[in-house]
Amino acid sequence: MDMALLELGLVVFGFILFLVLWLMHFMSIIYVRLHLNRKTMDKPSYSKLVGVSLLKPLKGVDPNLISNLETFFELDYPKYEILLCVQDHDDPAVDVCKKLLGKYPDVDARLFIGGRKVGINPKINNLMPGYEGAKYDLVWVCDSGIRVKPDTLTDMTNQMTEKVGLVHGLPYVADRQGFAATLEQVYFGTSHPRSYISANVTGFKCVTGMSCLMRKDVLDQAGGLIAFAQYIAEDYFMAKAIADRGWKFSMATQVAMQNSGSYSIAQFQSRMIRWAKLRINMLPGTVCEPVSECFLASLIIGWAAHCFFQWNVLVFFLCHCLAWFICDYIQLRGVQGGPPPFSKLDYAVAWFIRESMSLRIFLSALWDQLEDHQLEGRILDD
Repeated sequence: MDMALLELGLVVFGFILFLVLWLMHFMSIIYVRLHLNRKTMDKPSYSKLVGVSLLKPLKGVDPNLISNLETFFELDYPKYEILLCVQDHDDPAVDVCKKLLGKYPDVDARLFIGGRKVGINPKINNLMPGYEGAKYDLVWVCDSGIRVKPDTLTDMTNQMTEKVGLVHGLPYVADRQGFAATLEQVYFGTSHPRSYISANVTGFKCVTGMSCLMRKDVLDQAGGLIAFAQYIAEDYFMAKAIADRGWKFSMATQVAMQNSGSYSIAQFQSRMIRWAKLRINMLPGTVCEPVSECFLASLIIGWAAHCFFQWNVLVFFLCHCLAWFICDYIQLRGVQGGPPPFSKLDYAVAWFIRESMSLRIFLSALWDQLEDHQLEGRILDD
């Protein structure tokens, strides 16, 4: 009797999982189609655009840094300042900044070197002098690897309506050469936006700090940047502080275009493990994350369908994976704003490898997290 109840419970779980995952698929595909990459015909009046202070944390130089930074100096926006923040005086990023300051003397831009130690978060320490020197009511924190279009800032400020306190961009990846770049685009065009968009549509505040436009007075009410220096995942806690004060979030219609000049499959895997560790540490429910991935979910749902309908598990698994594969490609085209810069065969290979890596990445993150806790326990015992 107990085994029968257990089996029934697993079957019910399988069907609920099926409904939830496909609801996420359809929500993200529809949202991408309706919201992302929209072309606005009416250009807003310059007199209605508010001033923005851009905070740019910099550390080191990669092959695309100067071209990425240059896109911010060429923004088509009437009133903004660029606050370039570098921690160390001997950082090669300093020379890149000085070169751009000399090339664009008419752009309101300043360089801050040295940072200020206020907590354990190196990004906050780096940004503190720039934040304290910001002169506008809106603050745009944007990572060094992001590149923008001339109208990106206009798009973001247009989303900053009366009741919105934070505007964020959906992370994506610029077109680059090599299979590692294809793998990143497949991930940031399929699995990541499915979770990211579904969370935001259903009311869960999911924000990454790659590109965020925020009201400075709201941040100041929460204690300013210094209040978040004690956290490593500062973007999560800043977003929570803004939401706790009753402000809404909005997503820009343009994606946050990552364009790092240094990338590889090993770097991608390390980054995914690091992100998974942060999610496990902050959100205990993340331990259920593997069942939302294609292969494991297809097995669980296929088994439930076999128990209830007597369907062949293998046939269901293959059909379910194929449907998932097709929906992911539709979503990727939506995020890209057109056909991706690689062939359908490249997409198929990258998609299969990404899906195959997902469980290993999660288990590696979980194992690293357990080792970290054991190390902390030994240190406390000593």
